[in-house]
This record gives sequence, structure tokens and C-alpha cells, in this order.
Amino acid sequence: MSAQAHQAVNRQANRVAAIQMVSTHDIAANLREAGRLLAEAAAAGASMAVLPENFAVLATRQMIGCGRREADPDNLIRHFLAEQSAELGIWIVGGSLPIASRPDGSTVRDRVRACCLVYNDQGEEVARYDKIHLFDAMVEDAQGQYRESDTFEPGEDVVVIDTPAGRLGLAICYDLRFPELFRKLREQGAEWVSLPSAFTWNTGDAHWHVLLRARAIENQLWMVAPGQGGQNSERRRTYGHSMIVDPWGRVMSEIGEGSGVVTADLDMERLREIRARMPVWEHRKL
Repeated sequence: MSAQAHQAVNRQANRVAAIQMVSTHDIAANLREAGRLLAEAAAAGASMAVLPENFAVLATRQMIGCGRREADPDNLIRHFLAEQSAELGIWIVGGSLPIASRPDGSTVRDRVRACCLVYNDQGEEVARYDKIHLFDAMVEDAQGQYRESDTFEPGEDVVVIDTPAGRLGLAICYDLRFPELFRKLREQGAEWVSLPSAFTWNTGDAHWHVLLRARAIENQLWMVAPGQGGQNSERRRTYGHSMIVDPWGRVMSEIGEGSGVVTADLDMERLREIRARMPVWEHRKL
């Protein structure tokens, strides 16, 4: 998008885009596709765009080496995110990428962390969330077994930040199955939560919709959930169905499989009305 085209866009502060990808083992190709879709989100007037989990690096065997590079000043993916956010004039929630260091700067020597980085529209890194819950599970698909803990070190911190679209809580994929995290995000003032994901087709088909709607309903917040959606490799198929869900549990926009962008305007007046008319937060006994 040219500078002139960028200036012509009628940017809506509360318009958020969820970007769905079918990332492969080709990092350069993944970044090109992410750039194309981010430009599409910006052209649609979004002030913020959320990329899926593993948007740039999908293969487990690439995680350690890539994570070490991303911990250095001469990094590739973090530079890409900073450059894209500044060029397009939008905030970017950078899905997840591996980084071989902790938020305090100490080195992760034998593993990496799955990090969601947030960049403002000036290209500045303003937040980092390290995935807390790691996916160690048996799934009835071609992959069979997933053991994220072999490659990743879990994070510890709950992260909520102020953004143009409202107060944002950060989560990643498998976190969705742990409602206590979303309670903590709401306690820290979250009005919407981003959930970049790469759900397997089997688990997504069974649980994706119901879990997203449940987290939105029980915490009375917006859920913006972009995912991987297609045949990423010979052994890995992801579910897709990236969507944006309102605080009443309604699916406002959704895409099936394949690459694409969905947007919605996060109506915070609607959120406040729902919370006021059904004050479940004040009714809690435990």
C-alpha cells in the first residue's frame, strides 16, 4: 500500500481484523503472505490486525534456530512486524513466534518461548505475552502426538494492554481451554482478547466454536481468534474458522478454510450495556 493510499483509508479505531493463513515450512513465503493479508486488513479500515499462531514459523525443527535469531538484534520476524505496522499505520498483534529469551532478557538455552508481540502503528514493540499453556496431547490425526513442552518453555505472566480498540488481553491457542486465564484477563480490565491459534482439524471441529463462544459469554468480552486453516504440511491439517465473537456469544464474522481476512467493529458501548444489564461479575460467589 502506498503512502497516498494509506492516507486515503478511513481508519476505524475499533475495527479489528483477524487474519487466517495456511503457513508452510517456507518462512520467506509465509512472511510474504502475511504482508499481503496485513495490507488487505489495513485497506479494509482496520486499526488493528491479529495474525495467527506460528504465522511465520510452523515446523517444529525450525523453532530453536529461529528462536535464537529472533533473540538477537539482527532478527527477521520482529523486524518484519515493526516494518509492517509502521508502513501500514496499524497496530499488529503478531500471532506467535519463537524467541530464545525471557521477558527479563535472560536466555532460554535448551528451548524457546512462544511469544505474542504487539506493535503500535509507529512500529514500536509495546507488549509481549509468552504462551502459558503448552499443547501436549494425543490427537487422532496424521501427526498423532503433539508435545510443545519438548520445544517450548512456558510463560508465567498475564498480559493486558491499552489499544485503540479497547483494553486487550493476550492469549494463544491452547490457552483457550483454561477459563481461569480469561478470568484473570477480565480482572485486569480486558474488554477483548486476541487468540492467535493453530488448532488441529480434529480438535477444532469438536471444540473451537463452543470454547470461543463460552469464553466470550462467561467473561462478557470480545474474542478475536485468527487461526491456521488448511493443509499446512503432509501430516498437519489445521481447522481455520477464524472468527470474531461479541460479548453475547454471537459470531460476528468468520472464514472457513484458506487464507483470508475477517473484520468487525468492536462496539464497546454494547459491551458495557451487556455487563450492566447482566452483572454476572458482581454476582460471583467464588
